[in-house]
Amino acid sequence: MANKSAVQTGSSRVPGRGVDLGPGSALANLGRLFLVCGVVGVLVAALFIPAGALATAAVGGADKFLSVVPESLDFKAPAQATTVLAADGSTIATLYAQDRQIIPLADMSPFIKNGIVSIEDARFYEHGGVDPTGIARALVATIKGGRQGASTITQQYVNNMLIEQLVADGKTDEAKLGAEKTVVDKVKEIKLAIGLEKTMSKDDILAGYLNIIYFGNGAYGIEAASKLYFNTTAKDLTLPQAAVLAGVVNRPSFYDPVTQPENAVNRRNDVLAKLLDQKKISQKDYAAAVATPLELQVTKSPQGCAAASTAPYFCDYVQQLILNDKAYGPTPEERTKVLYQGGLTIQTTLEPALQNVAQEQASATMSATDPLQRGAAVVSVQPGTGRVVAMAQNTVFDPATAPGNYMGNFALPVNDASGQPLHGAGGFPIGSTFKPFVFAEWLNSGHSMMTSINGAVRNYPLGYPWKNSCGPVSGAYDPAVPASFLLPNDDPNHYYSMSAYQGLYSSINTITFQTATALDFCNIQKIATAAGVKNGRTNEPYDMSEISSLIGTQNVAPLDMATAFATFASGGMHCDPIALVSITDAAGNKLPVPGANCKQAVTPEVAAGVTYALQSVLTRGSGWNIPLDDKSNAFAKTGTTDGNIETWTIGGTSGLVTASYFGSYQGNGPEWVNQDIVINGKYYAGVDGADLAGGQWAAVMNAAAGNPWYAAAPFAQPPAEMLQPTAALVAGVNDPKPGDAPVRPVVPEQPLESEQPAEPEPAQTEAPAPEPTPEQPAPEVPAPEPSNAPEAPTEPPAPEAPAQVIPTQPPAKP
Repeated sequence: MANKSAVQTGSSRVPGRGVDLGPGSALANLGRLFLVCGVVGVLVAALFIPAGALATAAVGGADKFLSVVPESLDFKAPAQATTVLAADGSTIATLYAQDRQIIPLADMSPFIKNGIVSIEDARFYEHGGVDPTGIARALVATIKGGRQGASTITQQYVNNMLIEQLVADGKTDEAKLGAEKTVVDKVKEIKLAIGLEKTMSKDDILAGYLNIIYFGNGAYGIEAASKLYFNTTAKDLTLPQAAVLAGVVNRPSFYDPVTQPENAVNRRNDVLAKLLDQKKISQKDYAAAVATPLELQVTKSPQGCAAASTAPYFCDYVQQLILNDKAYGPTPEERTKVLYQGGLTIQTTLEPALQNVAQEQASATMSATDPLQRGAAVVSVQPGTGRVVAMAQNTVFDPATAPGNYMGNFALPVNDASGQPLHGAGGFPIGSTFKPFVFAEWLNSGHSMMTSINGAVRNYPLGYPWKNSCGPVSGAYDPAVPASFLLPNDDPNHYYSMSAYQGLYSSINTITFQTATALDFCNIQKIATAAGVKNGRTNEPYDMSEISSLIGTQNVAPLDMATAFATFASGGMHCDPIALVSITDAAGNKLPVPGANCKQAVTPEVAAGVTYALQSVLTRGSGWNIPLDDKSNAFAKTGTTDGNIETWTIGGTSGLVTASYFGSYQGNGPEWVNQDIVINGKYYAGVDGADLAGGQWAAVMNAAAGNPWYAAAPFAQPPAEMLQPTAALVAGVNDPKPGDAPVRPVVPEQPLESEQPAEPEPAQTEAPAPEPTPEQPAPEVPAPEPSNAPEAPTEPPAPEAPAQVIPTQPPAKP
């Protein structure tokens, strides 16, 4: 947006022509100029007098000096801004150490080309890099006590390139400006200027000069300056505008159009007079330009990820991917230089339409400045490709200390796989969203999802014979153990036998634990790791050494959870998340980008079984009230932790998977419990995974449904044996699997479309519960004992009849 405010200069030491001379003796300056004139005279003589005609020792020495001028000056390209693009080519952010875009001379207005030559070096197309006439004028001006530069455009270009290279190499303190230069420095500059004229055309030198020179207020090069001061391009500069910019370079602070407009206009008119004198413009053009008022449209180029209004955290993720990868430089310093000075064009996977919806939803769930200070986040990936297409959260990307300001990325682990920082929050406890991985191992080990499991078993004492080939398992749910208690469900209505299938879609803790008695915890960890689940703080595999891990007590980053569920959605194919599509440097060279490394991590049959069961979450289970428009080809799992502190909905379709989070990212003390709470004017007895997180999730998935790129195809059906009825599981006694023994045939349940569960008995409360809203059934009062609460549906389905009587307590340890 154009504005009239001043733009702050980025550095006090910048390359440029216009540097005020520091304190010094006029006689010293005069003496130095005489010495330089003598050297120049010798050099010029060597340039124009044939070598055979040189008779004096002085001229002979100059001839030897010039013979070692390099044929090509290996100047590195000046720093250029990097552009980060979304998938559709729109700009997410611009990153730079210096705001500069290199353009060819053909893309510059003839007014700026003629103006800069007229005011800075009128004999530019006549001299050989050093102008004896200019030096003579400077000598006369110095004798008279005045000040006039003697450097040609070629010399200025050389000087700026030398300074640019020092700055790029982190040697800013070695750069010498104006009066800081010694005679040796000046002679070196002259020598390089003469050498440069031998290897570059005049037009190329002029283009290089106009691309590197400093125009004040952080603008380097004519393209950035045109944008900054007039919100136009260098090609479209008018005569008055070009004259202003041509005048600035001599002394950018003194002729600053923003802070010193009178000086800038006077200097502009000097440029116009030079153009008239040199017959570059007509008297009519001159008169019109001089009469034109200074009309600035100051437009500061947005800089950095903070300026990426709808995707600052994704932008920072992209930055860190490059800064951490040795493919872009062997050291952090080299990679930083490539990113902020290399003029890269970075094409990313971000889909702006989905990102906008995700950001709107996260911000609407709870504003960053809400006194409750909860976090909301959404991240979406494409199954089968790993492309990260949306990444949003409700905080403000700002390092300043203020409510709602937060630089950590909710979606990411703390570090990448190499231990390099990603600026991630490190994940959150995932609650019941871990249950699908226990279920996956149940199927993977040959079990049927229709096996009846006893949900009445709640006592798991210390020393219970869990199996873990990776190490020991600790923990207990046993009132006989101090500070322990019986394993709870989310409500008192589901302590009975049901299929493993129903236990998953209704999110029953006691069913998950009973299935785990027949499994190797190490294999549960392995299948979760293969799918992409890992600890968000350490990047270690999900810890299965505690029995509470079965119901999601470990911290996992939302991006990793989205990737893991995408593994199920793609038929068991795991892809690493990718955010980079291509990177091109300023010269047009393609740089490598990380691949998704897609590979079969879970068998297609197990993946089909998991998605089959999780489809029922949305139609008859814990997510039945999530407002997804089309549930026919979608699956999901909700998750809620103790005190409803962290809540989740994760799932999607074959075309897109989204992890949605709402919770208390700043802590887990009593002040962060999400019970008996009002959010956005709505009362919650306890915030459930299907509530705020579910609403965010549904909005993004509904938005994606109309995009063919994310089209939802029907999921594969699981093999018949996974749906086959078996004998009931008796923990420690049997391990029933399909085909082990004849059983009464049972027609397996199928996912139903929008089936609303039957009305449960009302919970007993000390005070009447608040009236239900049309969108949400009456909230239930949380159980008094702590738990890793799953989400049984707020209106649960009718109980399945138990298949057989099973002991309510596990057998004693043998």
